[in-house]
Amino acid sequence: MSTPVSNTTDADQFKWQYLQPKYWPVWLGLGFSALISLLPYSSLRALGKGLGKLLLKFGGKRVRIARTNLEKCYPELSKRERQLLLEKNFESTAMGLVEVLIAWWWPRSRLEKLVTYKGLEHLESDSGQGSLLLILHFTTIEIAGALITMKHSVAATYREHKNPVFEYMQRRQRLRYDSGSCLLGRRDLRGMLRSMRQGKTVWYSPDQDYGPKQSIFAPFFGIETASVTGTSRMAKMGKARVVPMMVTRKKDGKGYELEIMPSWNDFPVGDDLQDATRVNRFVEDQVRKSPDQYMWLHRRFKTRPEGEPGFY
Repeated sequence: MSTPVSNTTDADQFKWQYLQPKYWPVWLGLGFSALISLLPYSSLRALGKGLGKLLLKFGGKRVRIARTNLEKCYPELSKRERQLLLEKNFESTAMGLVEVLIAWWWPRSRLEKLVTYKGLEHLESDSGQGSLLLILHFTTIEIAGALITMKHSVAATYREHKNPVFEYMQRRQRLRYDSGSCLLGRRDLRGMLRSMRQGKTVWYSPDQDYGPKQSIFAPFFGIETASVTGTSRMAKMGKARVVPMMVTRKKDGKGYELEIMPSWNDFPVGDDLQDATRVNRFVEDQVRKSPDQYMWLHRRFKTRPEGEPGFY
């Protein structure tokens, strides 16, 4: 287990003003979500499947984005095969929303029964070197945070919420399994580097399009794709190992598998294109194993090379 770090901010302090009437709808919504989480796991899976059908029917723009991504990445599939994959993907996306309730409200004893851990030893370093924990944007990303912090302290960036009650609760619930973990603002690069240099594990997701200023073009599913160079640069500046982690739903529907993979050798190599290509190759390999569980509704190919028409 990593050395505990301080994770207390002003947002973590309960304030009596949170009980004002204007915040009652937030408290009611949180209470209702906690009640839903009491359902058996099989019922929650059925709920996710039903919500997925609704998302697919009324998702509008997001459905079009996901369909376009699948057309670009899986041209070898028939139109019918891609449609079936799209349907499974939206069921998976909805299950990801249901898993927020599991991650926030389930007691440790209940959640531990659903997860199989593999490779946790890869997070331990004899030299005390920090780790850049490579997490991908699969639909399991919320529950992945709960599952790893039951075994290992992690410093993770997150998107702060404008509503102070929701912000208070999301920090409280995301940190409840491990007092040594901490949440950093999504732009807190200094905090991430400091944590790695102190030998801690930092959560990092490199597989989204953050625009041309932070990216170079590297192949992903055979497509020139805007790819951040942050993985190699943060590993170098933080003097950290890159350790990939995958969380997927078991094929039998009876829980999750969390796998920590060995740290990467010879990374970074000092060439941004080579390093970004390696990251993209890893992402593609993992997506191909469970394509229905990836977040296809993001505009992964939003930024195009100059002169090339947009995909969306």
